[in-house]
Amino acid sequence: MDDRLIVALDVPDALSGLDLATRLGDAVSFYKIGLGMLTGGGLALARELKDEHGKRIFLDMKLFDIGATVEAAVRGLARFDIDLLTVHGDPHVVRAARQGAAGSGTRILAVTILTSLDRADLDAGLMREGDLHALTVERAARAFEAGADGVICSPREAAAIRALPGAGLIVTPGVRPAGAAAGDQKRIETPAAAIGAGADHIVVGRPIWQSPDPRAAAQAILDDLPPAALPDKA
Repeated sequence: MDDRLIVALDVPDALSGLDLATRLGDAVSFYKIGLGMLTGGGLALARELKDEHGKRIFLDMKLFDIGATVEAAVRGLARFDIDLLTVHGDPHVVRAARQGAAGSGTRILAVTILTSLDRADLDAGLMREGDLHALTVERAARAFEAGADGVICSPREAAAIRALPGAGLIVTPGVRPAGAAAGDQKRIETPAAAIGAGADHIVVGRPIWQSPDPRAAAQAILDDLPPAALPDKA
């Protein structure tokens, strides 16, 4: 199976997530479970998909806190045999997360700048002035220096981040098939464009789970991807 596609299970609860995964069947091998499902049985679903269905799991928690708290949280989550886990890309957070994940197979992804944000949003949050693209690439570089296994970024920054010395995994949300609604995403590209720019994995949610035929929607995305030239880094 082509695990470059990660399907975001942004549905209300674990039962809905399991139903969607069942409908997708062997077309999809990698799933993202985020904060929206945390209180709806998300961790139990992660364990069931992993242990009973052989799926890979990306837990999108975007952790941010003092180092000791992040380290403890990551250590606890790594016990679920998670493949990928997100934290905010601040170097002290990344370093703490790496400590928490030590000895496990969980790989730490650093969030650069959310794909739902633009320069106006950063201004409203009193974030440093500068070009959003350049800031994203700089945050990625600092995250890699702090020990991140990979980063989360929009497809529009993937090529520049791929060119960084020591770049690791690149996972891109903000991916929409041609003609699909952007929703709350602001820096989007098509699946093929994201992979072509250097992404290892693309994350797609609503265009799949809102489709009348989620399996067909997922397969159409996979069919549109360029051939995988190298073995998956994950």
